[in-house]
Amino acid sequence: MSFKLGNVGNKASLIFNNEYYLLSEISNGKLSDNMDDILHSIDVVEELYSNIDEFEATGSLKDIKLGPPVTNSKNCFAVGLNYKNHAEESAMEIPPFPMIFTKHTTCICGPHDDIEMRSDIVDYEAELVAVIGKEGKNISTDDAWSHVIGLTAGQDISDRSVQFHASPPQFNLGKSFDTFGPIGPFLVSPDLFKDKSSLELECLVNDDLRQKDNTNDLIFDIPYIISYISEFITLKTGDLIFTGTPAGVGATQGKLLKDGDILTTTIEEIGTMKNKCVRVSDHSNSAFIPEFIKGKMPSKESD
Repeated sequence: MSFKLGNVGNKASLIFNNEYYLLSEISNGKLSDNMDDILHSIDVVEELYSNIDEFEATGSLKDIKLGPPVTNSKNCFAVGLNYKNHAEESAMEIPPFPMIFTKHTTCICGPHDDIEMRSDIVDYEAELVAVIGKEGKNISTDDAWSHVIGLTAGQDISDRSVQFHASPPQFNLGKSFDTFGPIGPFLVSPDLFKDKSSLELECLVNDDLRQKDNTNDLIFDIPYIISYISEFITLKTGDLIFTGTPAGVGATQGKLLKDGDILTTTIEEIGTMKNKCVRVSDHSNSAFIPEFIKGKMPSKESD
């Protein structure tokens, strides 16, 4: 069974034909407005979605600002260097095992929220995000998809000055600033996709296409990642897994994000996020430029 979920005004809603249906209304109060509660009542959600024609839409998605389709996750995992072409552009070897790091869940924000930057060394990374439904430990690859409640789009925003100022580099703080994890616009159940393992992904900064790839190019696919992480950590309902980004990140091109940039992230059959980048302040390491970026930074004269 299928469903598409959205967060409309902090109220859980089904999404169908560019309209939204508040779950608390169409379930006659059986379901709450709380996005977290919905993930534990997915059988009811699926039944309502299968009979969506019987309900009157609450409203149109036009001019609606959506929140993140998953909130208050216990864990947020991410995978580094999970596209061959991104490993190559980073001049790094293809890893023999998934390179797992964490993003603090407080970084998660909505598909239209501003990204608040605190240095000039901030980068974008468009990614497919898997969301855990049924919790599990030691999950086999054959059983992994049964633990995925849905897929959404995400941006693993990275402040490279913080990511690389320590020796050796550490990822979690530089990728966990508040607003550094926009996700959305919707959470789509795996069985609603024509081919959930082959989705077109692209990222634009303003009108400049920066990333374009297909998720079938992942080095480690979603079942493998889930099986690998669950060997060590029990995966909980609502946990997020950012699955990696393809080639075209800003650091390798000297095209880092600037104040006022519009970041557009699209994954087919999921939808599009648009996030404005806003330079709000400096942090204590904002002047640090990693060595691999220095030669690619444009001079002030060329700005």
